[in-house]
Amino acid sequence: MNVAFNGFNEGIVTFEAASGVTAGTPVTISANGKVAATTSGAFCGICKSVRAGYAAVQLSGYVTVGSSGSISLGYQKLGAAADGKVKADSTNGREYLVVDVDSTANTVGFIL
Repeated sequence: MNVAFNGFNEGIVTFEAASGVTAGTPVTISANGKVAATTSGAFCGICKSVRAGYAAVQLSGYVTVGSSGSISLGYQKLGAAADGKVKADSTNGREYLVVDVDSTANTVGFIL
């Protein structure tokens, strides 16, 4: 790809992390000020790092994460997949702007 979207409108917030939250995976709010790993459906953001029981979660801007299955470019409904990745999910997903798909590396880049 000849352009980069990294850093665009990036917004990261610190939450308490439930057990099982890992960097690079989708998360949801599980309790007041706490996030948990998401295995299906809509997610609130992507965990960027976990340290000492706290998770840095990206809530806005461009992210690249692992993808499962075929995802098209443009506005698409995405949801969490059971393997810590994201997938196309027209039923329970949330709409995001998909700007790049790498089917060889199984990654997708989108704007949260």
